[in-house]
Amino acid sequence: MVTDHITVNAHSSIRIAGEKTLYFDPFHLKDEPHDADVVFITHDHYDHLSAEDIARVKKNGTAFVLPVTCRAAAEKNGLTNCVYLAPGETAEVCGVPVEAVAAYNAIKPFHPKKNGWLGYVVTVEGKRFYVAGDTDENKDNLAVKCDVAMVPVGGTYTFDAKHAAKFVNKLRPAVAIPTHYGDIVGSLADADAFAANIDEGIEVVKKI
Repeated sequence: MVTDHITVNAHSSIRIAGEKTLYFDPFHLKDEPHDADVVFITHDHYDHLSAEDIARVKKNGTAFVLPVTCRAAAEKNGLTNCVYLAPGETAEVCGVPVEAVAAYNAIKPFHPKKNGWLGYVVTVEGKRFYVAGDTDENKDNLAVKCDVAMVPVGGTYTFDAKHAAKFVNKLRPAVAIPTHYGDIVGSLADADAFAANIDEGIEVVKKI
């Protein structure tokens, strides 16, 4: 299965292992694998940019991808070898194609569009993986094309489960993985509610 090499450690902490090992917002890690080729940070809230957890995964030569608006936070936390992206920009990092997607709340105040925070689409072994970051549905992320969508479902700061499902039903990925629940915000029941509202033909895989 295309998702066998994906781990959601907790919250929005995602690991994709392929030819390169990719981490997204490492957080609440128990082990210290020091195996990250690339670490992607969606924004600089403490549960997404955690210096303690980054230290557990980074190794010599680890590259970091962050929103351009998080440069000061990266420097404050001692991150080097950084690639900074704005929404809509693309890059190739350690051989991995990356697309930066705007991540923001359309109405809620927690993640304003002006902050330039991001989700990412990465291409791994010919498949497109979308890590949405902290977001609600918006005109920018509705344009995403992906095979696997990893979206927050815990509510309060992001989509709730039903709105996340409606969003995924519009994207039409082959697989959807719920994130951002069961730690800090949301409960395990949110993943079930998300799955119950997903259209037929989209597989839901729960990793938490």
